[in-house]
Amino acid sequence: MPAPPVLPDDRDQLRPPVVIGRPSPGDAGACHELVKATGVLDVNSRYAYAIWFRDFSTTSVIARIESDLAGFVTGYRRPDEPSTLVVWQVAVDASARGRGVAGAMLDTLFDGVPDVDHMETTITPDNDGSIALFSRFAQRRSADVVHSELFGSEVLGAEHLPEILFRIGPIT
Repeated sequence: MPAPPVLPDDRDQLRPPVVIGRPSPGDAGACHELVKATGVLDVNSRYAYAIWFRDFSTTSVIARIESDLAGFVTGYRRPDEPSTLVVWQVAVDASARGRGVAGAMLDTLFDGVPDVDHMETTITPDNDGSIALFSRFAQRRSADVVHSELFGSEVLGAEHLPEILFRIGPIT
């Protein structure tokens, strides 16, 4: 893997840089706590993040500011369509928001996974931030976005909003 990118911050050169790299199982606890702190993401167990970062570290990234976790993206290749990278969760610490961390993590992740030409994620209709994040990713890549309901209340239950599939690509 090439050296992790460092994000420039034009607004304040005195702030420490954001460094993006691969996660390890040792990052599970901090990621678990970050997801809890967001108050909006589904909280997986620490074990789930540890096993994810063991088995899917090449399709996931973390962002750090100095030694502190600033964010992470979990992803995997679709088993029946390995040219598609599925993004499962995107989380950014409140202290790092507004610095473009989420978009930079998506770009770094996609560019670091060989032989993929599509990205997929699911987003509930009320999540304006994620809709904007993935729409901007598609714009940066000059790629189409196709929306379709992946799972509705018949699968998720009446208390859960539908999960809308965002399929982005092809990406060259």
